[in-house]
Amino acid sequence: MKQIQKNTVYLQVSNKMRLINTHLLKLKAMRKLTFILVIMIASLTACDQGNGELIGVQGRPEFYQPVPYGMLLIPQGSYTMGNTDQDVPGARTSKTKVVSVAPFYMDQTEITNNEYRQFVHWVRDSIARKILAEEISEEEYLFTVNAYGEDIEPPILNWDAEIDWHGMEEREALEPMYLPDYERFYGARQIDTRKLNYEYFWIDYKQAAARANREQGQIDRSIFIKNDIINVYPDTLAWVHDFSYSFNEPMTNAYFWHPAYDDYPVVGVTWKQARAFAIWRTNLLNTFLRQRGMTDVQYFRLPTESEWEYAARGGLDNNQYPWGGPYIRNTAGCFLGNFKPLRGNYVDDGGFYTVKSYAYNPNDYGLFCMAGNAAEWTSNAYDEAAYDFAHDLNPDYTYDAKDSDPPSLKRKVIRGGSWKDVAYYLHNGTRTFEYQDTAKCYIGFRNVMSYLGRPENNEEL
Repeated sequence: MKQIQKNTVYLQVSNKMRLINTHLLKLKAMRKLTFILVIMIASLTACDQGNGELIGVQGRPEFYQPVPYGMLLIPQGSYTMGNTDQDVPGARTSKTKVVSVAPFYMDQTEITNNEYRQFVHWVRDSIARKILAEEISEEEYLFTVNAYGEDIEPPILNWDAEIDWHGMEEREALEPMYLPDYERFYGARQIDTRKLNYEYFWIDYKQAAARANREQGQIDRSIFIKNDIINVYPDTLAWVHDFSYSFNEPMTNAYFWHPAYDDYPVVGVTWKQARAFAIWRTNLLNTFLRQRGMTDVQYFRLPTESEWEYAARGGLDNNQYPWGGPYIRNTAGCFLGNFKPLRGNYVDDGGFYTVKSYAYNPNDYGLFCMAGNAAEWTSNAYDEAAYDFAHDLNPDYTYDAKDSDPPSLKRKVIRGGSWKDVAYYLHNGTRTFEYQDTAKCYIGFRNVMSYLGRPENNEEL
């Protein structure tokens, strides 16, 4: 009996040992297989060849389109571009045409005085840093420059903390940035805004895509890189020179710099200044992203005429105004935009000049003041017949006018109407123009950015 019990115990121990050995063998096999797989993956990743298989370039970072601050996504779509009401002046400049527009981001409001002031201060500070670095050779004033000579690190300068105003060397070095003594009003020491010049660059893709340039083979690509130097300070005198026999001097004195107008749309900005702002804004954001090892985003720019009208309609086709209906008042009798509602009665809509950029209700895309307040620059050149020859896929007509060109070639499309315009210019389909080198106290702008990748909320595509 004892022998049987011993044999039973022995068999149980033997079975357990067999199970353990089996598990060990399986574990060794799994480790071996895992090791082989790791070696294979490493070899595939290292040489990007995939053992002869097409696997694409490995190790690419994933990209998710970040929503730019202050912008809203305008989804892709098709709409009827052009007048939805009678052509009051008989201009025949906006026929109806069905077009399609790709998705893009758009500023929720017009660019404000305070936002544009950030650009002006950046230019001011970069000039000051260069002067200090060159004149007194202080390393803390130096900053990185890219291949085009542009500053790629924000040269924000704390004028109170970083500059030794008691030291004659720094004070004398920066003195040329200020108005000379004989130009000062009551001796006020102010920055000479005529010296706030910004050099910027862009690529002429249309010229690069021309067949003659593509067929030449090894062509010097630098000829497609364009540059310009522009003074960035708004024309504050526009409030005076735009009107005869009208007292607007207080707006000239205070509108751009006073905190009371920080959230009002910037005006007195030329088309070229608006383009320069978009390029600066692009470099500002991409510099921030590169410093953190992140991928660049698409560039900021002025909207095309078709993008602007599509966004203004707010997803409603054939609507006369951004708010949808054919009427410019709501059911309570209140005006829905800032314009010139009656003869000489500028205040009936709640404004006088411009109002805050987020005044009145937004349209169905969430965009404020797409009609009235400040008219807005677009990227397009103005041609009366543009609707006849422009493509129906992202319509776009541009012409980079030179200073020597006649005025007719310097016309740029403006949209939306302004605080001093009658209701006709607030229509979604109404188009008019202004010259690219002129600044008006009723024209501002907003930026857009093309959307990269699959449109949001369209996962089925």
